[in-house]
Amino acid sequence: MRKALVVGIDDYPSAPLHGCINDATSFASIIENNGDGSPNFDVRLNTDVPTKSILKEMIHELFQGESDTALLYFSGHGYIDDVGGYIVTPDMRPHDVGVSMDEILTIANNSRAKDKIIILDCCHSGALGTPRVSGANATQIAEGVTILTASRDYEYSLEVNGQGVFTTLLLDALKGGAADLRGHITPGSIYAYIDQALGPWDQRPVFKTNISRFTSLRTVIPQVPVTTIRNLVKYFPSPEEEYRLDPSFEDTNSPNIEHKVIEPYANEENVSIFKELQKLEGVGLVVPVDEEHMYFAAMNSKSCKLTALGYHYWRLVKDKRI
Repeated sequence: MRKALVVGIDDYPSAPLHGCINDATSFASIIENNGDGSPNFDVRLNTDVPTKSILKEMIHELFQGESDTALLYFSGHGYIDDVGGYIVTPDMRPHDVGVSMDEILTIANNSRAKDKIIILDCCHSGALGTPRVSGANATQIAEGVTILTASRDYEYSLEVNGQGVFTTLLLDALKGGAADLRGHITPGSIYAYIDQALGPWDQRPVFKTNISRFTSLRTVIPQVPVTTIRNLVKYFPSPEEEYRLDPSFEDTNSPNIEHKVIEPYANEENVSIFKELQKLEGVGLVVPVDEEHMYFAAMNSKSCKLTALGYHYWRLVKDKRI
């Protein structure tokens, strides 16, 4: 069971925002289903959260029970003082601006959910998981907790054209930009995607975790069918071997096509294998040997071999992990 609480607040009486509800709505829409349309998270979207007590009750409910994954996403105002950070609610008042980030982390730490994921797009969001006090009372990140935030604790969260920069990149990552070759998107790959998309002068996201394995937040249709990836061990019985090619692998090398052809002519079985090898080349798992393109490797009877990334996936297949 996977559940998500998605909160976006624009309606702050003294300092209204304009893009948080849109960001939350877009995030909720994309994580509800995987790329193939199958169900993903059971999402509760809340864009009218008037008080701190209501928001805190929602957070408690999210992290109750023994779900596989409990995910909290918040877009709105953030605040920090000498005590710690807060996600701000519309009923804010001096010295009581909203829900304490330390309290949110404590609730997540005590949850029986296997994976607890907290994503904050608000100012000073990096304060989550960064205790302002030291000693026994400092809030630490428990096992199974992952935090991804838009900014460091001392930074404001940036918006462009009414949208949070962080959430815009987050959505792009979830649409497939952060997917691995099997179509899996994890918090770690999302962070890497966002980090690489930003320049050295841009605001950096913050990633904190205490896990033994990454969980997939969403899956998309893979760039290469998994069945094709599994054939790596068939084409390359050992990772050091090269796969020999000849003109019979190239489907245009046929006497039925009016151009220069070379024997051996295109063979249906070899053409099918070659198309798979070309797909594997397209995602960086295979490269031609002594030729720039796979076409010339075939026509000149050369070979192809695994890349370092190809060896990684070859090993996953060999160990029956794919």
